Amino acid sequence: MSLSAAATDSPPPPAPDITENNLQPFFVLHQVSPQKSNKKSTRTAKTRRRIDLTPSLPKSVENLEVEKAEEGDHGYVNKRMETFERVWSKIELTIKDVLRNLNISGFNEIHRWVRESFNTIKSFGTPSFPEATQSFPIVKDATSKQVFTGLVLTKNMEFVDDLLTFEELGLHLKSQGCHVANLSSLDFSVKNGIGGCLRSLLRQLVMVTLDAPDISILATWYREQGNCNNPVVIIIDDLERCCGPVLSDFILTLSEWAFKIPVILIMGVATTLDALRNTLPSNVLHHLRPCKFILGTPFERMDAIVEAVLVKQCSGFRIGHKVAVFMRNFFVSQDGTITSFIKALKIACAQHFSAEPLSFMLLWFLIEEDSQVLEGENYGLPSEALLKHAFDLPSYRRNKVTELNWDTLVHGLSELKNLQNQWSTVLLCIHEAVKSDKIHLLDLYCEALDPESGILRVSNAPKGIQKDSTISPGNKDMHKKYPSLQKGGFIWQAICKLRDLPAMQLCTLLKGWEKHTAGIPEIHDKVKELLSMLKFEDSKSLKGDLIDMSKRSASRSHLNLGKDSKAASEKAARLAEFMVGNYMQALECIAFHEVVCFKDVDKLQAALIGDPRRRIQVDLLEFHNIVQCSCCGRHGNTLLPSMHDSSIMHALAQEHGDLINLHDWYQSFKTVLLSSSNKWKNRVKHSPSPKKRKVTTEHAKPSEAAIQARFCKAVTELQISGLVRMPSKRRPDYVQRVAFGL
Repeated sequence: MSLSAAATDSPPPPAPDITENNLQPFFVLHQVSPQKSNKKSTRTAKTRRRIDLTPSLPKSVENLEVEKAEEGDHGYVNKRMETFERVWSKIELTIKDVLRNLNISGFNEIHRWVRESFNTIKSFGTPSFPEATQSFPIVKDATSKQVFTGLVLTKNMEFVDDLLTFEELGLHLKSQGCHVANLSSLDFSVKNGIGGCLRSLLRQLVMVTLDAPDISILATWYREQGNCNNPVVIIIDDLERCCGPVLSDFILTLSEWAFKIPVILIMGVATTLDALRNTLPSNVLHHLRPCKFILGTPFERMDAIVEAVLVKQCSGFRIGHKVAVFMRNFFVSQDGTITSFIKALKIACAQHFSAEPLSFMLLWFLIEEDSQVLEGENYGLPSEALLKHAFDLPSYRRNKVTELNWDTLVHGLSELKNLQNQWSTVLLCIHEAVKSDKIHLLDLYCEALDPESGILRVSNAPKGIQKDSTISPGNKDMHKKYPSLQKGGFIWQAICKLRDLPAMQLCTLLKGWEKHTAGIPEIHDKVKELLSMLKFEDSKSLKGDLIDMSKRSASRSHLNLGKDSKAASEKAARLAEFMVGNYMQALECIAFHEVVCFKDVDKLQAALIGDPRRRIQVDLLEFHNIVQCSCCGRHGNTLLPSMHDSSIMHALAQEHGDLINLHDWYQSFKTVLLSSSNKWKNRVKHSPSPKKRKVTTEHAKPSEAAIQARFCKAVTELQISGLVRMPSKRRPDYVQRVAFGL
């Protein structure tokens, strides 16, 4: 009877063969009884929650204040992330608009050529429906079999930049009524063959996917659906990346159907027109009627992006001098890839919002108009900790402002925005002077950001130009006022060039300055004064030429005109010196610039060209700095079961060499996970309180199957992260470490 009762009261038999010695590398996870596992998981979750929230020691008043401040500042972290999303969204939209506007003239020219080519094809005649859909060709002259081909020279070394360009071109032609299909160079691979490109063509135009595509289906669609009033345009993004034989077969197929289907081909060329002859054989080239189009160069696109995003107040986000130089060098080293520059800019923006507590104030620069003043009560005052951080900024301490209150911060940010508007205006004026010399705005931007440049010191600037004489100081005097001009930089070249400009070019330049300086009345008035003087001299010289017809009087008139033009050029140079000295203050010399400016070039460099495996290892070993949990960071390097499994496994892996024995690794991992249950057992023995004994006994240790499952998952995560290599068939009990050291 006792035996039967014991048999009925005994628990169900455990899952078969779950032992430590039966550990197999990444084997099938064992199933546990569902009822018991649910009870255990419920009790374990509740117990862990109570254990984590029960403090071992009473908190001090200082710790309570720190935690309260952290809770109060948590809302500003969300504000920073929200502001980052809005700022980067604004930057991204601005870049797309800039590139679209830069290409719009080229797109219009391509569309005019497409319409002219379509009219030429229609002049050969229109086939009937049976003729257009029959599989054999119609006998015509050789001209009717030629395919009109537009070669778009992008001059980009990376096709990544061309993807957006040809996508925008396709959308532009679609808006004009054309039937457009964008084919990738991957469609013209040896693996896909001509069937791959025909399949993609039918999928985009006819909206069908066939295993055995036929171009006659396209002819039927073109004639049946009433689409014959508009051309079919096929865009191939990169000619050089296409497989030559596959592209040749595709072009020969199009030439056979050129009279039935008015297909116009547009291909992107990254290098030169020789790429067409190098890719296609001569018999295929005879079937093409090419036309060349040139879009903006990478540096022209870069200058447009720099002007719209970094020079003008697009979003308020700025970069420091060292970061700008690094990004320029990174752009050049990537063969002028715009995508790489935008990627670096986004990483810099994200790192700025992640590191700077006051970066959420960039929202003010995004939504405020230039004429408005920042008002703190409209957006909520920052906490005392953030306000203290603002007054501890190096730029604030360097300027030695005495008042420490919210109004000082608001006034400083407003002044920062005004000074940056003036800086941007002067930089654009200087760029107007050297634009014809192929000096890129990015180079000029990096030079103007230099905080150590003497030319940017306002204290060395002249107080005004009211007492200008017709003869400006020589280069030696200019070097005394502006020491950095001795380096022969781009700003120095611009000022020197102004003295040699002819009257017509100087008048064109001043008209550009008149547009840029509309927001600075003092400079704007001086520019208008110079323009009126030039116009008066031109009208005076014209009257003199009409009255004095003799050679002597004409020569004297031209001599006076040359002197007047020289005087105007000198005044323009003096005006440029005045603008640079008084209004071109470097960003890093202004108080509170850290709020809007990212300067950590080492951090950006590590993110772009650093060692990703090292970063992963650091994050795994110092995960508590990222998670910011209170339980793991207090115990130093001690491994705790509350840590993430991957962090525990990676820390244990540091104790091994090239090869890690799976069984030893598992035993160490198991010991760490079970250390908490042993600790609580000891507390139960010494605990005088029955309540605590009741709570602690509910804490159940993890089962063997659960530990093995967590072990397998953690090793798989380390393998995906590139830190370990899975066991081989020759040594199934070992994994190999891939990354060593930090």
